[in-house]
Amino acid sequence: MSIVKAVRHDRRLAGIMIGAPAGQPEFAEWATLLGEDGAAIPFLRYLPERLSPLGERVEAALRERLGAAPSFVAFEGYDTVAVLAEVVGWAAATTPAALRSDGAERARIAEAWPQVAVEGTRGQIQFSRVPGISVWQWAQAPIQVVDRDPAHFDRFRILHAR
Repeated sequence: MSIVKAVRHDRRLAGIMIGAPAGQPEFAEWATLLGEDGAAIPFLRYLPERLSPLGERVEAALRERLGAAPSFVAFEGYDTVAVLAEVVGWAAATTPAALRSDGAERARIAEAWPQVAVEGTRGQIQFSRVPGISVWQWAQAPIQVVDRDPAHFDRFRILHAR
């Protein structure tokens, strides 16, 4: 936040566009501490244009509990728990009973990633390997580039979506 303030208040940097890490400007603290200086700073947000039915239910429950709209990070947290439960469940179900007593082994968990198909808050979650990358990932995760609207600081503008 100190970098944002420094750039915004240095006339020599008036033409510089700054961005922020994924999600940071979405938090209420960003708006509170930066005010207008925090507007028009693009950042990544992993949300679809429309949440899944599960996502709508989770959003309603979180909104009631938090008293405000949840950030995309809350949906990521929910989805992470759902995926881990699926992976551990699959690994445990396919691991001999002798191994389950000490937990599922790493090899079994590694075998589970291509089998994962979980309904998440932001859509169907499945893992694949992208060419050139050696890890399993949710390659089709929804992505938005957004910023806080300078005219309506409590709203976000979607600049790009995939």
